[in-house]
Amino acid sequence: MATIKDVARLAGVGLGTASRVVSGKGSVSPATAARVRKAIEQLEFRPSHAARSLLSGSSQMIGVYIPVLQGTFYTSILQAIDMGLRANGQHMVVAFGQGAGDPRQQAMEGIEFLIERGCDGLIVICDALLDDDIAALLAKQKHLVVLNHYYKGLREQCFSADHKLGGKLAAQTLLEQKHRKFAVIAGPATSPDNVARISGFMTELESHGIDASSVLLVESDFSSAGGRVAATALLASGKKFSAVFCANDEMAVGALSRFQEAGISVPGMISVLGYDDTQIAEYSSPGLTSVHIPWNDVTLNGLYWLLNQCYHLSLPIKRKFPISVTQRASVAAPPAQRRSSSK
Repeated sequence: MATIKDVARLAGVGLGTASRVVSGKGSVSPATAARVRKAIEQLEFRPSHAARSLLSGSSQMIGVYIPVLQGTFYTSILQAIDMGLRANGQHMVVAFGQGAGDPRQQAMEGIEFLIERGCDGLIVICDALLDDDIAALLAKQKHLVVLNHYYKGLREQCFSADHKLGGKLAAQTLLEQKHRKFAVIAGPATSPDNVARISGFMTELESHGIDASSVLLVESDFSSAGGRVAATALLASGKKFSAVFCANDEMAVGALSRFQEAGISVPGMISVLGYDDTQIAEYSSPGLTSVHIPWNDVTLNGLYWLLNQCYHLSLPIKRKFPISVTQRASVAAPPAQRRSSSK
């Protein structure tokens, strides 16, 4: 396989001159450039990715850190990033939390891995880092964007949705169906976006005269298995509820599975409302009513901001993302309400 040195030798020029022609940077006379291009053609020279990086001073790669490599939520975000990068001629390198250490340590190690690989910029999806951690990372790589979380002093580089509004819309959807007895399957209390959506949900209930302390709440881990375990705990509590708000779709699908196993029809006996409106919501059984967070828009606008910084582009950026509720079959009026309406 031919190298840049072979090209320089065949063209009768110095290595620096050949490199300038390949990279397109620097001054080279037309006649000399023509000789170098002819040598490239004769030798069928194709610079490796590493060589192109050295020549251009840019790896044309964006590093992406996610906490876990599972579920539909992160898959759709990675797909959006990959499509956005390929459309602009770049590629991504992905790192995710694994191995020993708590989530913060795993995140720092994963992001350090991406920095060491020479990524031109970083997209980070993580709420386990501290403000000091972000400051330390910025000292090594200033081109950094955070999705789904806000860090102090870094708001311009953070892109997220209004999760408190999302929780409020979830409550309104169930209240409109005349539900008054609620249960919640929440994500981890350490997750700020989970806290925001649960807060929005509870605040809206209280504005309609429902005491938040009367709402049965079980915390889980955002996974389908966690949702199933949480649904089991709800059933074992012995308390009555006609509607369950789940803090993400993965847990909602796990809950649907457990309710079906227990012979509880949805929405015949219990309504279930999810959050995120990921692809799994559309294909669950029954179809899952879910708070729609426009994650594709959130992701792409964060990516575009990063590309503008890394490659001096002028891609349009927006920071406000509309939230809605996608109505499917898993939510209906409670049985008692349906009976009274039919009389």
